[in-house]
Amino acid sequence: MRASRYISMSVVILMATVQILSAQPAPQESNEGDRVSPSPQPFKVMSFNIRYGRAMDPTSVWVDRRERLLATIKAYDPDILGVQEAILSQVKYLRDEMPEHVFFGAGRDNGKLAGEMCAIYYKRDRFLRIGGGHFWLSEEPDEPGSYGWDAAFPRMVSWLRLRDKADDSTLFVANTHFDHQGDKARLNSARMIRERLPALMQEGDAVVIMGDFNCDEDSEPYGVLVNNEPGAAIGLIDSYRETHPERTDQEATFHAFRGKTQGSRIDWIMHGPDLQTLASGIDTTHEGLKYPSDHFPVTATFQRAAP
Repeated sequence: MRASRYISMSVVILMATVQILSAQPAPQESNEGDRVSPSPQPFKVMSFNIRYGRAMDPTSVWVDRRERLLATIKAYDPDILGVQEAILSQVKYLRDEMPEHVFFGAGRDNGKLAGEMCAIYYKRDRFLRIGGGHFWLSEEPDEPGSYGWDAAFPRMVSWLRLRDKADDSTLFVANTHFDHQGDKARLNSARMIRERLPALMQEGDAVVIMGDFNCDEDSEPYGVLVNNEPGAAIGLIDSYRETHPERTDQEATFHAFRGKTQGSRIDWIMHGPDLQTLASGIDTTHEGLKYPSDHFPVTATFQRAAP
């Protein structure tokens, strides 16, 4: 009797479950051709040489200008920020004051915390890090602190692979600072980037390369990076020139805390053909005669190009 009661209760539960399931709409068969992909979302990039934090510039030491520099960054609100000449105290300050961003970087002297960094910050709500590393612009690129050719200091590249949470696409971002003294070092650094980056990238990666290159667009390094040479693995595009095709004599990005705009750009943001530049600029923000840095930051807004 007890067994038959259990059987009856089980039948009732089973029938109720069947009724609930049958009341739901039948699942649609997957059709790859009908699937709608998320629309590409624009993202903003800023490259900013923030001036070495221990430099004793009259009226422009780090502690006197750091809030001005932070305000300049926050006003633009970049999704990705690349900084050059940043030492540990500076990257910590920016990290603490920009909690919405994730920091990635290493010191050029030892690959840890010593020396200037080409650090990258990216918005944690927009991007997920899926890879990253560093290499030195020298004959020994995997040796932290190594000097290259006629360079006055060790120079390096910090890079990341990011997954864009907006549309699940992937982005390769590199940040660098070429030597200020060595002509040969700058030229070979550009060649190394063109040769080495494709091995670090993966299929489908869009690419952004930014930094302080210490040379203008008439230079050989610019030609190596931007001109599409035969057999080049990455076809790079100058984002500023893409939206400002007419060159002028008021495009200086280094101004030595004097605010001059006459001259040429030595700070660039470049990208591959999978991206298009929606807007770009040189941010000359200042307060009277006070400037955030001895460089103006450069900016670009990108979107995935239509296939």
